[in-house]
Amino acid sequence: MVLIRSIIRPGQTSTVLSELLSAGFPAVTKMDVYGRGKQKGVKVGEVYYDEIPKEMLLMVVKDEDKDDVIRIIMKYARTGEGNFGDGRIFVSPVEEAYTVSTKTTGL
Repeated sequence: MVLIRSIIRPGQTSTVLSELLSAGFPAVTKMDVYGRGKQKGVKVGEVYYDEIPKEMLLMVVKDEDKDDVIRIIMKYARTGEGNFGDGRIFVSPVEEAYTVSTKTTGL
């Protein structure tokens, strides 16, 4: 199992979630987050924004599903020809997962 954390533009979130659901990946945790990437924020006129709103999607999936999930996020989170701030995806191993209600392990 792997944890996929994707940080994407808020305007792309509904499309990404819809495509993940259509592909059979309904389990997602979504959080509003703020931050900046390599571009170090955005300057508009005299105003500098270094806390840019984004959405973080968290998913735990089977190892064999990792590439499909990443492909979907990459395809639908991208704007136009790809712009700074389109997002990042981080993948981490998950050793164990438990369902509290049923006391079962795994996905």
